[in-house]
Amino acid sequence: MEYDAFDGGIELGGLRSRDDIRLLVCYLLKSVDAPMSRMMLNDAMQQDGLANYFEVSQAIDELLKSGNITMNVVDGEEALSVTDRGREAADLLETGLPRTVREKAVNSAIRLTTRAKIERENRIEVKREDDGGYTITFTLFDRDTELMKLSVYVADSLQLEQIKQNFIDDPVKVYSAILTSLTV
Repeated sequence: MEYDAFDGGIELGGLRSRDDIRLLVCYLLKSVDAPMSRMMLNDAMQQDGLANYFEVSQAIDELLKSGNITMNVVDGEEALSVTDRGREAADLLETGLPRTVREKAVNSAIRLTTRAKIERENRIEVKREDDGGYTITFTLFDRDTELMKLSVYVADSLQLEQIKQNFIDDPVKVYSAILTSLTV
């Protein structure tokens, strides 16, 4: 196999062929079956060292020009989707990609799209207090219904970031734990 892609930042088993990188972009968009931003797609492929950032960016540009993927505006942001042509190519050639690469890329993309959905559907507001601490307010929604609004004081920015990450990682877990503690 001929390697023609820049391999900076690529882990062992990652993609070093431009054709494979283009194929993985189509395969990912087909498998996730939801529009993804350019950044999210690139992050999904870099998270496990599957492809180089610059090679992924070039592959996206080439796939847009060739009509294998398309860019639309979704919720006010540009998002990439696979076209029928790109879907057919992915169906035909996907077995040319190592199974571990396909699985890692899809799992990473699902994690990123799920996290983006959680961030879009829930609100976190931070207010700096006069004493140097922060008040962080979490609002959890189910569609248009506000399920919970919780404000918490934290002493420093490290604690603030940790609490924000834990909420975003699993807001339903936070909600369930509070309900359980109030009803048991």
